[in-house]
Amino acid sequence: MSGANGFERYLQYPLAEAIFKRRSRRISKGIGEIPAGSLTWRSNDKVHPLTELEQAVLIAATGITGITMPDMPGRTETGTPLLGSPMLEAVGRAASSPDNAQATAFVMIDDEGTYLLRKPEFALPPGTVPMADDVMRAARLAKVRILDKRLEFPRRFPCYVGRNRAVSNLPGTTVFVPIVDLTRQYINGMMYLLSQPDGQRPAFIDDWNFYRWAGCKRWIKNGFLNPYLKLPLGYLGTFRIHVEADFLVQNLLLTIHAMGLGGWVHAGFPGPLLLGDPGYRARYGPGLGFEYSKPRLNWRVALRPVTPLPAWSPNPVALGDHLRAYCPPNYPNMANAVDALLAEKYGPGGIYSTGNGFAPVFRRGLAETFVNEVAHFDPDVVACAKDICTYIYETYGRFPAHVDAFHVPGIWVQAHHLALDYYDSMYVRGYSETQAQHDALWHG
Repeated sequence: MSGANGFERYLQYPLAEAIFKRRSRRISKGIGEIPAGSLTWRSNDKVHPLTELEQAVLIAATGITGITMPDMPGRTETGTPLLGSPMLEAVGRAASSPDNAQATAFVMIDDEGTYLLRKPEFALPPGTVPMADDVMRAARLAKVRILDKRLEFPRRFPCYVGRNRAVSNLPGTTVFVPIVDLTRQYINGMMYLLSQPDGQRPAFIDDWNFYRWAGCKRWIKNGFLNPYLKLPLGYLGTFRIHVEADFLVQNLLLTIHAMGLGGWVHAGFPGPLLLGDPGYRARYGPGLGFEYSKPRLNWRVALRPVTPLPAWSPNPVALGDHLRAYCPPNYPNMANAVDALLAEKYGPGGIYSTGNGFAPVFRRGLAETFVNEVAHFDPDVVACAKDICTYIYETYGRFPAHVDAFHVPGIWVQAHHLALDYYDSMYVRGYSETQAQHDALWHG
């Protein structure tokens, strides 16, 4: 297989060297010219796109790698059940995720098109170092073409920032763009917060609406929530789900260096342009073509002099059948959305319905014991969460209100073959041995 020697070298590359030798190397082969006054550089090198194997290795660095371990206590110090089922997935990914939500999807852009990288049914062999055939197969199953061309916008602000327009998303480059579904873990994380012991459950308040109780007044009156533990909806933000994308981006950067490619992380297309906000389509086009839900205006909105973004803006809620948020109009109401999430966890085929999902990491017979004994969300927790989620949707006409259903971190990672002669002419030790040896190992 072409690139087999490079793949073997990549598998052996020391982590410490990848950390300490990694640098942003932005100049790709075939770029032609870097205008810089007296330091202007020109080259006749041809564009050299990444091979299928090279892309597959990068895709694998964001993919599924095995089964996670639910290694947390199931009882309190006094022996009462402790919520032991916060996770949303049993399979583990190449980077950590809050409650194993696996909320980040990547879009990959290259010369052949624009692809969604979905979570494939086929995962890399758990607990083993993958072979080249494994990563190739996983990558092929992950790729879903959504555009038959490289996604592009005019090379000016706000589409591109500053000098990035001269070196970003060029022919021959491969770009990875993270997009995060916030709704699934937003609901799950809220129920996790509401699963605290008596007296320690926070009461949610609406900091954009005169700090009124956010749909939980009756739960304060019956003593389920502690009114002195006030938790503003705005403080919750993304429920920390966005950090998953950050971890996966770091994986890509370390992999790029270990493979001997060039690349860096930088500002990508703004969320409204990337996803295709209706307010931007006439000027910039449909982007990725996400479906948007326009908030319903009501009398509560009219009473507020100012409502910050994004609460009154259209909400990206779906990308065809590939990505669908847990909120209306994908569900009739928020109660139904919560029920759909619970069915994923506890219903037939859910990760806590049988021991099959966790069986690979438990000793024989223990997975069934785990799922039979693990505590689920209490019915009062579910009912309270439904009331809060319903309040958000009915008050702001969208869910969530403080963040978009699909969150765009605003960064992307570019990988490319490095213009070695540029770095030879400009810098002392401008690249590491991995870049120096790349062509011989991967394309020899």
